[in-house]
Amino acid sequence: MEKLYLIATIAGQPIAIRASLVESVVDLGDVAPVPLAPSHVAGLAALRSKVLTVICCECSLGLAETGSKGKRAVVVSVDGHHYGLLVGSIDDARVIDEPPQPIRGRLEAGWARVALGMLELDGEALLLVDPEQIIAGIEEAQAA
Repeated sequence: MEKLYLIATIAGQPIAIRASLVESVVDLGDVAPVPLAPSHVAGLAALRSKVLTVICCECSLGLAETGSKGKRAVVVSVDGHHYGLLVGSIDDARVIDEPPQPIRGRLEAGWARVALGMLELDGEALLLVDPEQIIAGIEEAQAA
């Protein structure tokens, strides 16, 4: 399962997340805002009797919200807490045999913080991202 990746987009950028880190992909209902939460925390949602912290990936990366994101979320668990990462679209889970390659180019600061490498799928470059860094958000990265 190490070669299986979930393919999605954030702000139009094709990304990959290791499938072993993904619990599920869901369409969220209502998201309740959290007062005084960091700007990348969109709020809380209920998912199968669990509280899910919803993360705006675009905000976490320091990007302007495109408004194209819906309520589609990639659910991951970090340190026993469940998070829903709001993404623009979700393509599929795919096996990619080649290992991640180093990034050959300069990325914007937000992308550079979350990027683990590049993958190629059907001639398209995918940015392999670290969900934990997306969850941490730009505020925590600036404080470090």
